[in-house]
Amino acid sequence: MLTRDFLMKADCKTAFGSIEESLLWSSEQRAASLAATLACRPDDGPIWIFGYGSLMWNPALDFTESCTGTLVGWHRAFCLRLTAGRGTACQPGRMLALKEGGRTTGVAYRLPEATLEDELTLLWKREMITGCYLPSWCKLELDDGRTVNALVFIMDPRHPLYESDTSVQVIAPLIASASGPLGTNAQYLFSLDQELRKLGMCDNSLDELVERVRNLLGGETLPQFV
Repeated sequence: MLTRDFLMKADCKTAFGSIEESLLWSSEQRAASLAATLACRPDDGPIWIFGYGSLMWNPALDFTESCTGTLVGWHRAFCLRLTAGRGTACQPGRMLALKEGGRTTGVAYRLPEATLEDELTLLWKREMITGCYLPSWCKLELDDGRTVNALVFIMDPRHPLYESDTSVQVIAPLIASASGPLGTNAQYLFSLDQELRKLGMCDNSLDELVERVRNLLGGETLPQFV
């Protein structure tokens, strides 16, 4: 299970399943990416992290404040080929990322400045195992009326695991059949749908996908993973 303790102890070469060596980032590469991202920090205000997938229900971060919000200009898409974690190279699934256009609702977390480096290092270990995302600073509209600069993990379309075809008929069978050390790909999708509904958020693009995957699984509703 993807817990804070798991992330702290995990050996990225083995903990998430078999990752192609050419794709796996070293700790030095992750540290360099984090340093480059912080060098572009837009101001000296607090750092917020925007969660639009599993970070919403399982942040595994120490944070001082959380707030729901909306990111304008980006939308959810299962455009990342999943070959570890909840999929394998032999039976890949699809993981969530952000693509340009539209808007996305999610949860933002304000990190404590005193332990900022530790929290971000852990976050990079979780999100940047293969360097598939572009960590970007974006304006985020919080639901309490504030606008903050938030760190957002956006899909890198140049990455070898990027998949442009996110049509339901293509990705539903992949999500329904993929699984790995962290659970099934379908569990992730159903947990996402459950969390959005709990928060009163709407993402119409997911409705058909959730229904199609449930039908492929015989109507089964899988338990939420953490």
